[in-house]
Amino acid sequence: MSGHQHHTGTHDNHAHGSLKSYIIGFALSIILTIIPLAVVMNHMMSKTGALVLILIMAILQFAVQLFFFMHVKEGENARWNIMTLIFGLIILVTIVGGSIWIMTYNQVAH
Repeated sequence: MSGHQHHTGTHDNHAHGSLKSYIIGFALSIILTIIPLAVVMNHMMSKTGALVLILIMAILQFAVQLFFFMHVKEGENARWNIMTLIFGLIILVTIVGGSIWIMTYNQVAH
């Protein structure tokens, strides 16, 4: 019976992460939110620069959420989870990038 309890305890630690992991993730999320807010509120960059900064911070925020809160790297299928995520991101970037490309360069001349 004690062997079963040990296995359950080990499994729970891997499934839920540690308090330290959650605190680091929370702190990074706060920092990645405050940086673009401060830049925009204080007019520290041009509009294009601010949009690029917001986009970069959003991507980093996405990564922090996945790795610190959703535990993508943990568990039995961690490698497959990451590969599936990368594949989905490639499809997303292709569709969005292709749509922007088409809307920008294939306009009907008037």
